[in-house]
Amino acid sequence: MSVSPALLDRIMAVMEAAFDPAYGEAWNRRQVADALSMPSTHALVVDGDGMLIAADERSDRAAGGFVLSRHVLDEEELLLIAVAPGCRRRGIGAILIGQLFSASRKRGVNRIYLEMRRGNPALFLYRKLGFEPIGERPNYYRMANGERIDAITFGLSIE
Repeated sequence: MSVSPALLDRIMAVMEAAFDPAYGEAWNRRQVADALSMPSTHALVVDGDGMLIAADERSDRAAGGFVLSRHVLDEEELLLIAVAPGCRRRGIGAILIGQLFSASRKRGVNRIYLEMRRGNPALFLYRKLGFEPIGERPNYYRMANGERIDAITFGLSIE
């Protein structure tokens, strides 16, 4: 499956602005393109008002946020979610996850998982939307300075 350059441009613009390099969480363009070349990996992109932007849309609408996910059978993993700094505190993250729930249900998914570093401020959004912690990986992530941070795994039934 070919990934449109316009979609990659939008995702990368948000990626580069949203992720703090100290945590090493951002993906590079090649990683995103390779992931999206697999039929089980999906991207949803919204503008600053939370309106979906089609993957092949050629307008000049800037992305306000995106979510990348991967599904296998009846499960989906939220791989990455990011909101552009100028679009934060507008509910864009909740809109993206709501769109992910809808798209996942259409794929026959009934459970969504995600993993995040301990201390990630997105915890409040995930908990508000019903995600519950189901596991931990001690010292899983390595920061740019070499410090290790635990990973927390969350799950949510969307049946």
